[in-house]
Amino acid sequence: MNYVIVVPIVLVFFALLLLLLSLKRKQKRSAIFSEEDYDLKSVTIADIDRMEDGSGFEMYLYRLLIELGYSGVYKTIGSRDFGADVVFTDRDGVRNVIQAKRYSVEHPVGISAVQEVFSCMRYYKAKKAIVIATTKFTDSCETLAGINFVKLIDRRDLINVIEAFRAGDIYEAREIIEGEPRMILESWSETNSDTLHEVRKDYKAEKYVKKVMSK
Repeated sequence: MNYVIVVPIVLVFFALLLLLLSLKRKQKRSAIFSEEDYDLKSVTIADIDRMEDGSGFEMYLYRLLIELGYSGVYKTIGSRDFGADVVFTDRDGVRNVIQAKRYSVEHPVGISAVQEVFSCMRYYKAKKAIVIATTKFTDSCETLAGINFVKLIDRRDLINVIEAFRAGDIYEAREIIEGEPRMILESWSETNSDTLHEVRKDYKAEKYVKKVMSK
């Protein structure tokens, strides 16, 4: 009888012990971002993946840009940032706006990131826009960025920046951040033409309107 009572108690004890150890490990993993004085060079992409939200990633990028020697670096206010998380001036004296996206690897960044960061450039008096993500970008996001000359830094680029910084190669880290964005010029062909071409016309809507107007 005593054996029947003791076994469940022991199992419950071990279950609570395992839960406590798990919580301690989680706290230890996130502790690096709970303190403002953590060693920036100790941060890896794995640490960024374990962040609880995007604010830690924004703070990391803010500190990283300062460590890379950029001027005019500041972090925007969380609410009403108009699409920019961090602002900095590059080596050519050009102001850049950055939108940071800390998503899981399986969740690509969509088109809204480009729309937001591009539309806020005038507000911040910036001439360049960058989206830095911990994952990849959707095809539509890549296309809109290419047309609007928005720089996209995906997970692989970010890892290269982090590794260069950790190795003390400031020049290489800057080169990746300031590299020219991929441009798509197909939609600009009308600039050298007297006629404007239509892009992805909604033929169903056109057919419906013609039908209605013919009545």
